[in-house]
Amino acid sequence: MPAEFSGPATPLDDAAIADAANKLGCEVAAVRAVVDVESGGGFLPDGRPKILFERHYFSRLTKGRFDASHPGISNGAWGGYGAGGTHQYDRLAEAIGCDRDAALRSASWGMFQIMGDNFRAAGFDDVESYVKAMVSGGPAQLAAFVSFVKKSGLADELARRDWAGFARGYNGPAYRDNRYDEKLAAAFAFHSRGAPRTATPRPTLRIGDSGQAVIDLQGLLGIKPDGDFGPMTKAAVVAFQKKQGLLADGIVGRGTWGALGG
Repeated sequence: MPAEFSGPATPLDDAAIADAANKLGCEVAAVRAVVDVESGGGFLPDGRPKILFERHYFSRLTKGRFDASHPGISNGAWGGYGAGGTHQYDRLAEAIGCDRDAALRSASWGMFQIMGDNFRAAGFDDVESYVKAMVSGGPAQLAAFVSFVKKSGLADELARRDWAGFARGYNGPAYRDNRYDEKLAAAFAFHSRGAPRTATPRPTLRIGDSGQAVIDLQGLLGIKPDGDFGPMTKAAVVAFQKKQGLLADGIVGRGTWGALGG
């Protein structure tokens, strides 16, 4: 499973995000806000795209055939996601053993967490091609997002900063339960605050730091988000920097933030 879905985790650069924002007629901060709220970054430290497996999707796509035999990954009720990170791939593997096509369609993928079932709106002919693109890196994930937003008729909402309207179309009618609109507004404000349109307003972090930025970092690294940049966080940063071919100094600056997709 890791080998099949591991990729280069190619990060996005400022120019790519600015180009996507231009295509959608919105501000760069709006695109960055969606990334923050949906995933905090597109990849796990092992290079696999972040996913969330939706058991109710799988149950619907397979007409409940596996509800009794595999209740953890096939259930008509929402929820039951379990832990994040690599655990979601364990659930995906179980579902693939039952029905591969339905399994891939039942997970949301990458930094924009677009469901596999929406592969056509994301610009692909089949879900296998969509997943392969999501594995390939941030640029493909960004292109899928632009296509999905346009084909879903949500570009106007994003441009107007109509967070409730965008969240309703992007996340479904239950968006208020998770306060997606409020989170999008807050993330947009964060990325807009006193920064150039294509800047990434992320602070340089090192051991001893604490706070929300550290929580964001830990989320991108796929480790426990306790807000304390201690030895374990530094070790995770160093391991990620080595994997990406960066200077492995344990200090999170612009290059490391960019590689993390944040």
